[in-house]
Amino acid sequence: MKGLSILGSTGSIGVSTLDVIERHPDRYRVVALAANNNVEIMARQCQQHRPDCAVMVDPVAAGRLEQVLQKTAPGVKVLAGREALATVAAMDGVDQVMAAIVGAAGLLPTLAAARAGKRVLLANKEALVMSGQLFKDAIHDAGAELLPIDSEHNAIFQCMPVNYYNGLAATGVSRILLTASGGPFRTLPLDQLEKVTPEQACAHPNWDMGRKISVDSATMMNKGLEVIEACWLFNTEPDFIQVVIHPQSVIHSMVQYVDGSVLAQLGNPDMRTPIAHAMAWPERMDAGVKPLDIFDIARLDFEPPDLERFPCLALAAGAMAAGNTSTAVLNAANEVAVASFLAGRIRFTDIARTVAAALENVPGCPADSLDNVLGADEEARRFAESRVREIAA
Repeated sequence: MKGLSILGSTGSIGVSTLDVIERHPDRYRVVALAANNNVEIMARQCQQHRPDCAVMVDPVAAGRLEQVLQKTAPGVKVLAGREALATVAAMDGVDQVMAAIVGAAGLLPTLAAARAGKRVLLANKEALVMSGQLFKDAIHDAGAELLPIDSEHNAIFQCMPVNYYNGLAATGVSRILLTASGGPFRTLPLDQLEKVTPEQACAHPNWDMGRKISVDSATMMNKGLEVIEACWLFNTEPDFIQVVIHPQSVIHSMVQYVDGSVLAQLGNPDMRTPIAHAMAWPERMDAGVKPLDIFDIARLDFEPPDLERFPCLALAAGAMAAGNTSTAVLNAANEVAVASFLAGRIRFTDIARTVAAALENVPGCPADSLDNVLGADEEARRFAESRVREIAA
């Protein structure tokens, strides 16, 4: 029986993780649930799964949750604040931590899980984007396990040789083919991008995701962040990774070998597949996902990304190549810009412009300490917010 803490339990990844757990009550137990402020969903989850404790980052929401659970699930302890996220990520009785809090807010609790030697099921790509070497060192030093949940990185992991960590070239890998759907604006005329609305940007053609990640998919910043994440996960460089537009989202990624072979992982676009794979690895278990019908698919299309349409891809690759805290700056500026777009303060095309300005104006420093990483994050947010105010004026 494995114990899990689910960070971000009320989001789509958290809900899917709980669905997988429900299918295997003899193998997994929910030890802790954590979310920001969605009391209604958290209360239902606590009543159904009876964790030892539940965290609400928002103290007001925590108070409301405690009142509800006193009547419906009195055995669940309620904790409040960001510090409590790290507490439940590292607590005894937890074997696996689903790190699914979106954005930089997930960095510290995910690091806490790594330092506590847990199996980290990484759905929060920002932990590696912001502090790649620090995070990898924490995994190594504590003897923790790191398994990717992003469908693309999980697919790559499934297609890799077992000794890939010795270096990709040494194991016969010649290239990683990282697939992308292209989002909702793949074929939209370029001159119409300025006018798209948040609702249009959040209408992903294949995946059911939160609003922030949906916008990142529309700009393809999500894919840029995934390139950075793949570099850290698989010990490689951006030049070793080819982004491939694949509108059907059936092939989740591929690995090319020096002998001419290309291994691909296919499946219906359902996050329960990579979740179940990472939870059970090296075994396999039922995820509740409908089997892929290759006759129903009929065709698979591929095309290179258009960097004029998706400038965020080049910005992310440039930040990774620049090193230091550039990737932390990239991520922070993007979070501010996306939130501003969703709030109607800037246009869709201003997202990439805001990020580019931050990369040009916020100086980088060595990403060799958490203080440096968090300092760069804070400075980039201040700069991006000032740029948003200028645009919105």
